[in-house]
Amino acid sequence: MSSKIIFIIGGARSGKSSFALKEASNISGKKAYIATAEALDSEMKGRIEKHRKDRGNNWDVYEEPLKISDVLSDIKTKYDVVVIDCLTLWLSNLMHSNKDIKSEIESFCSSLFTVHCPLFTVSNEVGMGIVPDNKLAREFRDLAGFLNQKIAEIADEVYVVTAGIPVKIKNAK
Repeated sequence: MSSKIIFIIGGARSGKSSFALKEASNISGKKAYIATAEALDSEMKGRIEKHRKDRGNNWDVYEEPLKISDVLSDIKTKYDVVVIDCLTLWLSNLMHSNKDIKSEIESFCSSLFTVHCPLFTVSNEVGMGIVPDNKLAREFRDLAGFLNQKIAEIADEVYVVTAGIPVKIKNAK
């Protein structure tokens, strides 16, 4: 199976993760799911459990809040499809860990090219709302925009999902 980067972006609860799983599930073979969420409270635990049920048991799951480039390096030839969900949670984790965000993003983008199968990346669109009222939220919004632009630039296909409806906005041939 050839390498292809598919970027799926949308608002919270837009259906982007469901779309990524549906599309990735149509690819036969071994499947890997890289989860960046951490169950830091009961509400998040519930969300993670829902995602687990939605995925079913056909996926090897790697729970990694920070070092997803390392996971990709470890699994780059072992699977027929990989899903990473979600880049904005990963970004938040990086910010709380005081990492060099732009360096981490550049490293991550480079690691995407090492995977030898279709790779679905899921992220939130956070720049279409009001300007946040505090510095940290504005920094997060700006970095998310930077991250999303970088991924969209290198992706072979880009979809935006709104109200459960995916629309392809890029198809590099």
